[in-house]
Amino acid sequence: MMRRLSPQPLEWINRSQSVTFVFEGEEIKGFDGDVISSALWAQGHKVLGRSFKYHRRRGLLSFANHDINVMLQTADTPNVRGDVVQPEQGQTYKAVNTFGSLAQDKGALVEWISKFLPVGFYYKAFYSPKFLFPKWERLIREMAGLGTVDTSWGERRQPKRYRHCDVAVIGAGPSGMAAAIAAAKQGVDVCLIDENPYIGGSLDYQYANEEALEVTRDDLKTTIAEMDNIQVITSAFVAGFYGDNWLAVNSQQGLIKLSAQSVVVATGVFEQPAVFRNNDLPGVMNASAAQRLMARYAVAPCKEAVVLTANPEGYRAALDLIKNGVVVKAILDTGCGENSWSVPVKQAGIPVFENAAIIEAKGRKALQGVVYAVNGVQQSLDCDGLLMSVGWAPAGAPLYQAGSKFAYNAILEQLLPQELPQGVFACGRINGVFEIVDQIKDGQQAGMAAALAVQDKSVPDFTDYTATRAHSHSYPIWQHPKGKEFIDFDEDIQIKDLKGAIAQGFDNIELMKRFSTIGMGPSQGKHSNMNGIRLLAKLTGKSIDQTGSTTARPMFHPTEVSHLAGMRFRPERLTPMHAFHQQAKAKFMEAGVWLRPEYYATESSREASIAAEVAAVRNAVGLIDVSTLGKLEVFGRDSAELMDRLYTMRMSNMAVGASRYALMVDDSGVVIDDGVAVRYSDEHFYVTTTTSTSDSAYRMIQKKVIEWGLKVTVLNRTGQIGAMNLAGPNSRQLLSQLTDLDLSNEAFPYLAMRQAKVCGVDATFIRVGFVGELGYEIHVSAQDAEHVWQQIMLLGESFAIKPFGVEAQRQLRLEKGHIIVGQDTDGLTNPFEANMPWAVHFKKTYFLGKPSLVRLKTLQKRILVGFELLSAAADDMPLESNLIIDDGEMVGRVTSIGRSATLQKVIGLAMVELACSQVDSELTIKLSDGRMVSAKVVKTPFYDPQGLLQKPQESALGGAA
Repeated sequence: MMRRLSPQPLEWINRSQSVTFVFEGEEIKGFDGDVISSALWAQGHKVLGRSFKYHRRRGLLSFANHDINVMLQTADTPNVRGDVVQPEQGQTYKAVNTFGSLAQDKGALVEWISKFLPVGFYYKAFYSPKFLFPKWERLIREMAGLGTVDTSWGERRQPKRYRHCDVAVIGAGPSGMAAAIAAAKQGVDVCLIDENPYIGGSLDYQYANEEALEVTRDDLKTTIAEMDNIQVITSAFVAGFYGDNWLAVNSQQGLIKLSAQSVVVATGVFEQPAVFRNNDLPGVMNASAAQRLMARYAVAPCKEAVVLTANPEGYRAALDLIKNGVVVKAILDTGCGENSWSVPVKQAGIPVFENAAIIEAKGRKALQGVVYAVNGVQQSLDCDGLLMSVGWAPAGAPLYQAGSKFAYNAILEQLLPQELPQGVFACGRINGVFEIVDQIKDGQQAGMAAALAVQDKSVPDFTDYTATRAHSHSYPIWQHPKGKEFIDFDEDIQIKDLKGAIAQGFDNIELMKRFSTIGMGPSQGKHSNMNGIRLLAKLTGKSIDQTGSTTARPMFHPTEVSHLAGMRFRPERLTPMHAFHQQAKAKFMEAGVWLRPEYYATESSREASIAAEVAAVRNAVGLIDVSTLGKLEVFGRDSAELMDRLYTMRMSNMAVGASRYALMVDDSGVVIDDGVAVRYSDEHFYVTTTTSTSDSAYRMIQKKVIEWGLKVTVLNRTGQIGAMNLAGPNSRQLLSQLTDLDLSNEAFPYLAMRQAKVCGVDATFIRVGFVGELGYEIHVSAQDAEHVWQQIMLLGESFAIKPFGVEAQRQLRLEKGHIIVGQDTDGLTNPFEANMPWAVHFKKTYFLGKPSLVRLKTLQKRILVGFELLSAAADDMPLESNLIIDDGEMVGRVTSIGRSATLQKVIGLAMVELACSQVDSELTIKLSDGRMVSAKVVKTPFYDPQGLLQKPQESALGGAA
């Protein structure tokens, strides 16, 4: 740890406990409490990342929880923020956005052609000639982006929590702590929120070596710890400020929805980097970054430093460097730097050059020196650290989101809040208050006012503690003839880029942002926004207020999607056979609100397990749990009338003891559900729905019963009835040993329904064939379902039975050409497009959607067809939703596809234009990688087209012949 300092009074690291991790193939050792960036810097690493566009070497910049220069990748997590995240023991990290390695990044070649990539080139280039665009598109997609998303990610859920308080204080620096204490003393409940693991703010790093503030620091922290009505939330930030003072607090444990009656914003300021040639070299950093590095992690930022400053804070940073053994070769003061810290700096023998201007940073892989000018005379200094302290921008996102208005203070050279919504207060440096004593006073009056507002008491007038001298340079931008002066480190935006945007007419702050992408990277303009505004104002001849600033929208910091999603708020339903599925090594999938076995992990791989299940159904017998199907009972005088009106097929002429396919469309004729209907009696029907539509179908039917004024009762029996499908050549032989029901074709033909006992319990049997084999759907009460299932599986061992899951069922039904509503149909598909005209009975006087279907029949432009792939290569397998192309235009898409072991070919269904639907027509499918493969349209069903296997003849023994 070549740069590790001796123990610091307020350091965050635990030197008694070490942590070891791997970075770019090298073992790194740090201490518990280190963040990744501090551990790397301590071990001598200066190049910690590569820039987004030009892949330039980058080191520490702000080290303030938004340092875009250090973004890392683990095996399963992209864009790990090095200045925030503590390294995990044994974890491997690599830099994002590199081609090869961090040290040898082939992407750096982009900088050599940078002159051909002017601002906005991505809007105007690569579109001509048209035939080259796909190649450019692939190249750009490969080059763009930061981390790599792990597509095999596991589920990550963080619970959302709700909290309420009277006063919320955002920011636990000196003014925020004072505000929390003042509010709590008024007897209200206070939440104090800070993004760091410890409260203290600038008192703990910028003023860590100010002996006069030790008592102040200790008093503030001790008082907060002792007050029961102050709740401290650390390592959390307010990602969004919403109406009625609702705050989205993003913590490491998930999102907290915090409701406050009044809010104090004490978020402070962001230090802004200076803009000059090569200001992104590793070793060039904000002065506050160096102070955080030393005070919190006891790491020296460099060996020899030059400080570029326009405020007293730069002198304070120089004193901290000296105390920790860093040689300060000079202070380059852009003005006249007389302040309380300049005297001890000069007494320490540090040269101070007033009215200085920075010219450029020198070095190739890292900083080696600086060139500057004093009164027009250029000079240079060798150094490995350049600390910038030239100005501040308000960390004002919560105030902007609350509806506050900011105005530019020409004395302070800083944007300050001018109009605050009712119940919202601001204090500290965001208010332009820079002296610590004044910050505490400002916080006290803001906290007291927030508490009084909660208590509906009058709020006294505020004392103005705003600083009377500038702490920011009015224009910390020095252009160089050779360029490379970076304003936005996220997007590699230079002065010339913004000049080019403005010259092309994008001279509005919002338009300039979007055209040039300044402020649109991961740091969201925290270090670039103010300099961008200053440059635009100067080039357009406007004031800062006339130029304006961009809107700060949620989320304030990068927020994981899992935090926004929270825990699942929908119910999770289990079938009666769930315990069996678990014991049988089922791998579950979500089907609506249900958990269903996707497959049973009985073989060496997922594919092999599914293939074994398919083979069992085709050659022996299989059993699938279909309890998740919606199950509705319809009875009453008008039940037949209701069934006729709900479904496209005529139901009123169905014989008792028969079943029929039930297709439902909405008023516009779009397919919304399908299932099987059976008739128990003249006034009693039983109908199934798809798994995901049981509740919505039930609600819609109830609505229609009322709307049509029918004498009908509809019951939702989905949770009361368990169901299973026994299918395969051996299914009749197996089932005949468990029931007294006559299973012969004459007594129980295909598509019939019978009621009898199975395994001693009442059951409804339906002869259906979704998977294309002799099969029986068995419906029993939920409490009896597991017993029946277990008995079938036990007896079925002698028939080579296997349970099969949803994936095997999908392959089996595909071989029969059966559709899945919602997969082979979309939100616009009607029955004619689904190639199901046989399911629409126009002779009925009325049914739901009939008027639309009458019209749609004459307007049909596409249809669902079966196809088989002409290539047998494994990597030529299309995916569902891959497009079908004809003469460069999209003419359809794949809806279902699978490799059929039974047929020894790849088969599928596709929605195509009518012109491409003729049997033997060739289809060209575009794969995800851009390659084209050929297929031909074929008739469906693919398997057993005559349906003979679903109604086999019996042998003398009563089994299937």
